Amino acid sequence: MTHSSKDFKQELLFVLPALRAFAVSLSGKHDKAEDLVQDTLMKAWAKQDSFEMGTNIKAWLFTILRNEFYSQMRKRGREVQDSDGVFTQNMAVHPSQYGMLDLHDFKKALNTLSAEQREAIILIGASGFSYEDAAAICNCAVGTVKSRVSRARNRLQKLLEVDGDTDYGPDLYSAGSILCSFSD
Repeated sequence: MTHSSKDFKQELLFVLPALRAFAVSLSGKHDKAEDLVQDTLMKAWAKQDSFEMGTNIKAWLFTILRNEFYSQMRKRGREVQDSDGVFTQNMAVHPSQYGMLDLHDFKKALNTLSAEQREAIILIGASGFSYEDAAAICNCAVGTVKSRVSRARNRLQKLLEVDGDTDYGPDLYSAGSILCSFSD
């Protein structure tokens, strides 16, 4: 199926926010993510004749981005490991709101997952891909993606010590202290 450059451009622009979010989740840095998205768009534009309009352009672009990310990682030869979060914690400013604290804890826990588990849970949970599309992006079986997501969820739940909805935000003592201060 042939397509016009205008139609292809519109499709690219529609997927751009999700592409940026996925790039940030992989690279961990906004400036590197923007470079990664730009490289992805350049490759996609150059190879637009190989894309069939009407198929899943989001999955196609995510595959290009993922492959580009891993190619760049291989070229760099090594990556700074911060599995215990010491480097990140020294650079981070502790937020004042409870939701930000939960988000900080979640990001820290997410970064402790293996690259495969983190990628799978981001594709399924944050980016909204089906297991089939995520498997195509990761170039693996659907069952492998399901297993990675399941292990990632279990690991995050254990790391964050989450048993239910009440495990987010202030603890009961802090929430009580806040409520008491407003009633005085």
